[in-house]
Amino acid sequence: MAVRVSVLPSPRCLFDAPVRILVEGLQPQQPVTLRASLEDESGELFQAQARYRAGSSGELDLSRSPALGGSYLGVEPMGLLWSMRSRAPYKRLAKRNVLTPFRVDFEVYEGHGDVSCLLGKGTNERWFIGEGVKRISVREGRLKATLFLPPGPGPFPGLIDLYGSGGGLVEHRASLLASKGFVTLALAYMAFEDLPAWPEVLELDYFEEAVHFLQKQQQVKDTGIGVLGLSKGADLALSMATFLPGIKAAVSISGSGFNSFVPLQGNGFTLPPHPYDLGRMKMSDESGLVDFSDVLDDHKDPATWDCRIPVEKSLAKFLFLSGLDDKNWKSNLYCQDAIERLQQYGREVEFCSYSGAGHLLEPPYLPLCQASIHKVLGMFVCWGGQWREHAKAQEDAWCRIQAFFWQHLTDSEIAKSKL
Repeated sequence: MAVRVSVLPSPRCLFDAPVRILVEGLQPQQPVTLRASLEDESGELFQAQARYRAGSSGELDLSRSPALGGSYLGVEPMGLLWSMRSRAPYKRLAKRNVLTPFRVDFEVYEGHGDVSCLLGKGTNERWFIGEGVKRISVREGRLKATLFLPPGPGPFPGLIDLYGSGGGLVEHRASLLASKGFVTLALAYMAFEDLPAWPEVLELDYFEEAVHFLQKQQQVKDTGIGVLGLSKGADLALSMATFLPGIKAAVSISGSGFNSFVPLQGNGFTLPPHPYDLGRMKMSDESGLVDFSDVLDDHKDPATWDCRIPVEKSLAKFLFLSGLDDKNWKSNLYCQDAIERLQQYGREVEFCSYSGAGHLLEPPYLPLCQASIHKVLGMFVCWGGQWREHAKAQEDAWCRIQAFFWQHLTDSEIAKSKL
């Protein structure tokens, strides 16, 4: 019997979907090495490999069989995906064109040493956009965004998706959320087309324009808009939920309860940035990596409090997610400050801190990026995180985000059916 590698239930799936990797046709107790390979859109190769031993029937099921060494240890059904690393250091696996999949090749090699004898091979197409989801480029008014519409007439809950200070128009999370039944607007706000790489000020009415645009869409429910953001995008999400009507639920991922780095100008007020000193950044002589975790002034110092986002004045619901191994900034401490203020005012708030998780909490099975180039700063920045712990955090956070929005942006009966 030839060695066969199967990806179940289908070799084609969404990127956040778990799969069962099954190898058949091996000899009983045969030692083998499994390798996963993925080439990104720039041609960078990401790989992981793990050593296994076949069962008594010559079958290897990664949902039951423990890895004996390699990129990870133990029973990890999706370990070959979340443990992938690039050969070049400090590369982040990112999806630019969500209309094409990542193709993952799974290869089985004889033995635990020299992996030169290929026994079998299988392929998994992992997509960031589901069947029937529409991608629409938005250049309306000042907006620079992409709208993703789930299949069908709706109405669906509406979300605005923001990424961090690296800028650009990041679509992969928005397209996945649309594949789950949310009308999602991925919104750029810096370092994209004619948007400056580091603006002197960010204007709140730009984000209000995005809210109004989403509210006008026929497929969007009129039960309120949700917003989620990562890093700098997280404090913008909190500001939108605080200062703009129509935001019903907000998710902060590795964020802060303070306005960060760029002044935010609203109607009759300006929220200054959290004071910082780049002289406190630490650079490793050996790796060249920059650690920014100490550049912000002490958030307990009342001198910093004028940059607090007054989330306690908001009527929205909040979910805070942070990693305890965040090396970019102390997101857990800064989120706790906002959580305590909300709780003091008797406000409802959900939060989860993840041991071993770094700054870049992404959808599941995107591998941990411990450090990469910050496109705006032009420096190699340390993000933190431990491989297995970060992977588990991403799985849990992704479920929490979807459940949170289904609960607060839909009527209770629909929400119950989705949970």
